[in-house]
Amino acid sequence: MEIVSEERNTDKDKIDVKSLPLEELKTLFGELGEKPFRGAQMYDWMHKKLASGFEEMSNLSKEFRRFCEAHFTYTVCRTVDVQTSAIDGTRKFLFALQDGNVVESVWMKYKHGNSVCISSQVGCRMGCRFCASTLDGLERNLTPAEMLEQVYSIIRITGERVSNVVVMGTGEPMDNYDNLLVFIRMLTDENGLNISQRNITVSTCGLVPRMRELADERLQITLALSLHATTDEKRRKLMPIANRYSIGELMDACRYYFEKTGRRITFEYSLVGGVNDTMEDARELIALAKPLCCHVNLIPVNPIRERDFVQPDMRDAQAFKNKLEKNKINVTIRREMGRDIDGACGQLRRKHITTPPMEA
Repeated sequence: MEIVSEERNTDKDKIDVKSLPLEELKTLFGELGEKPFRGAQMYDWMHKKLASGFEEMSNLSKEFRRFCEAHFTYTVCRTVDVQTSAIDGTRKFLFALQDGNVVESVWMKYKHGNSVCISSQVGCRMGCRFCASTLDGLERNLTPAEMLEQVYSIIRITGERVSNVVVMGTGEPMDNYDNLLVFIRMLTDENGLNISQRNITVSTCGLVPRMRELADERLQITLALSLHATTDEKRRKLMPIANRYSIGELMDACRYYFEKTGRRITFEYSLVGGVNDTMEDARELIALAKPLCCHVNLIPVNPIRERDFVQPDMRDAQAFKNKLEKNKINVTIRREMGRDIDGACGQLRRKHITTPPMEA
């Protein structure tokens, strides 16, 4: 291989190799005068063997590994904090990125397999009033590598396989659309973890144009719409995005998604005591859900200190669920995981960035 220069680049000039799909990585290697199959070897180390650095790639020459260190970024997450639930074993991770920002990820163990919920942005600009993720606004988007590395880090730490991935942590995935698509394709690549598209769920608060673009990709992932209210008036009070897109536009986008993909939509509906948990709300939700092929996931709201929202009485939540079931709506009440830790989106990160450092 011809190495043009041993001069070390600044970080901003380095190529983020872990964010490159296989064919792009092979092309890059060819341009560097290396055999393209070397790109396939590196891809295998990064996305199947889950190497934590270039030094582990023993079938690449020491000379080339030194070149990689000088010219490529190798994205890894550093564990800042781990909270483990004494109730169900759920683990919440706070990971530090290479620029010092922190993101959250959650590992949940189910009978059917292990699930990981990852973040797609550092912070969020959507402003949903019941969510801690948005309290400090948006810092930046995550790269495909930073999204993948959350999954990889958890696999390395737990030593267990991940079968389901949910993009429902901090951030609005559709607000990081291009990187999200690369992430999904790499996560489901047979040359990597090869997780089935059907085992991936992407949440959105309702960016209608992006929902339609995603439908046109004809991926087999599950799209989860954060609905949370049944009228435009109520939704605007909870979610600023409702000022831009009406519920009618959202339902049209949901129908379009199902037509293009054949995949059932999930409606995420946070039950907030005294706000959206009445029988009238249930009837309005039935009217929205019945014409669609959808599943309704009821979520008793996870209270955060900065808001005055409260959980509904569980008898009211069950009555709400029963009302939907009697009208033949497929519905569940989400099993609460990690309630005894900072389980809700953004809580652990916010605690970290707002807690003053201890004096030495």
